Amino acid sequence: MSEAPEQRTIRCLVGKVGLDGHDRGAHVITRAFRDAGFEVIYSGLHKAPDEIVQATVQEDVDVLGISILSGAHSTLVPKIVAGLEEYGALEDTMILVGGIIPEEDRDELLELGVAKIFGPGASMDEIVDFVRENAPDRR
Repeated sequence: MSEAPEQRTIRCLVGKVGLDGHDRGAHVITRAFRDAGFEVIYSGLHKAPDEIVQATVQEDVDVLGISILSGAHSTLVPKIVAGLEEYGALEDTMILVGGIIPEEDRDELLELGVAKIFGPGASMDEIVDFVRENAPDRR
């Protein structure tokens, strides 16, 4: 009789960066991640990029989901990526961006190291499946 392989718990931080005060999507994805069995931390509103980096490193998460609707993604996401790189945490952290990101800005974010961008209309199942299939295996 064989035992089922031990399934690891994926740790996620959902971060709201900048002055964006709309967090309904962040709450929805936080709940979807929790319901999928992930361990989830929500940063709360109005966090600076450095605060998101510190929380990501201190909590040792596998996935950082950045929710951003303010249009400042081209300024704020690179600061987070640079901070994670400075702490040596970029390779171990899968970065997702959710929100309204214009098509012309997506390639820039993906080239920085963002794994995937989910816009309006993305299903929770699609996002959860992506995380399950692509979260870094660090254990």
